[in-house]
Amino acid sequence: MTVTAMLVVAPLDDLNADFDAEIANAIDALEEFDVQYETHPMETTIQADELSEVFAAAQAATEAVDASRTLTTLKIDHFREETLDVSEKVERVERHLGRSARNSDDDAE
Repeated sequence: MTVTAMLVVAPLDDLNADFDAEIANAIDALEEFDVQYETHPMETTIQADELSEVFAAAQAATEAVDASRTLTTLKIDHFREETLDVSEKVERVERHLGRSARNSDDDAE
C-alpha cells in the first residue's frame, strides 16, 4: 500500500508571522514521521506506507506554524492494493511524453 499526498500549510491573516520561516517550521515537523517528502514552490509531496502517518504528519506540520490562523490543504491518493512510489508516477507520464515532465531554461529556447 502507498499513500501519496499533497500538503500545503501556510500562516493566514497574521502580519506578525514570517511566512518563509513558518513554512520551514511546517516542513521541519515532517522529520518526526515515517514519510518521504519533497518540497516544491506551491506544496510539499508526501509519501508513506500508512494513511495514519500522513494524517499525523500533516497535523504536526499545521501545529508547527506559529500564527493566529493557519490554512492547511491535504490531498490524498491512497493506493490500497498497490505500491506505487511517487517517482514511478512521474516516470509513467514521462514515458508517454517521451521526455522529462519538467522543462528547463535550456529546453525553452
